Amino acid sequence: MSFTIFPAIDMRNGQCVRLEQGDFNKQTVYGDNPFEVAKGFAEAGATWIHMVDLDGAKEGSKQNAEHVVKVAQQLDVKVQIGGGIRSEEDIEYYLSRGVDRVIIGSLAVRDLALTKQLLGKYGKRIVIGLDARDGYVATEGWLEKSEVQAVDLGKELASAGARTFVYTDIAKDGMLQGPNTSEIVRLADQTGVDVIASGGIKGIEDLQELKKYQQQNIIGSIVGKALYTDRIQLSDALNEEVR
Repeated sequence: MSFTIFPAIDMRNGQCVRLEQGDFNKQTVYGDNPFEVAKGFAEAGATWIHMVDLDGAKEGSKQNAEHVVKVAQQLDVKVQIGGGIRSEEDIEYYLSRGVDRVIIGSLAVRDLALTKQLLGKYGKRIVIGLDARDGYVATEGWLEKSEVQAVDLGKELASAGARTFVYTDIAKDGMLQGPNTSEIVRLADQTGVDVIASGGIKGIEDLQELKKYQQQNIIGSIVGKALYTDRIQLSDALNEEVR
């Protein structure tokens, strides 16, 4: 089992941004061209890029899709995209245009039956995004907190064929205070499914800590703000994939 680093590109109004704890009013812009940022990641050796359509997550429809497709079609890198994916048509749009995996979150809470159908049809090309606030799944760009516990939803979707989860502790996201490792590991243990850690990575030591749980299905980590603020060099992070 390998441990993969997913450099993150969060898009809003066509720009690369980072939010604090998912708060749209606490935004920092780090670039005006998502493709150029992705190109830099690819040239540094990244094998995957994690892209998020923040406008799409908030509005419930694709808003920055052209940037995602351009990266998928023009760079030698695999792409996973989340944000604003609310239907099978949205999934088909991306997968038919070179995107490797799509991440669904709000849809999994709002329409569990459809989500199970989609897992049956698309298998490992669908990743379930479990974005949690106080242990409960948040939806609609993290603006709404559901009454569904992340681990409970994870168990149900694992039994329906989910192969990979992205787990984000919203309280940690963009705060550079370290990931919620205990909850990440608990989700992997409870579901038996591969988990990608997201939120709070502040330094190489966080990646090294997460990597200790590879044998418990922690298969990688998304890294965002720590890259943009130079707390982590991507080359150093990528070295953790092969150690």
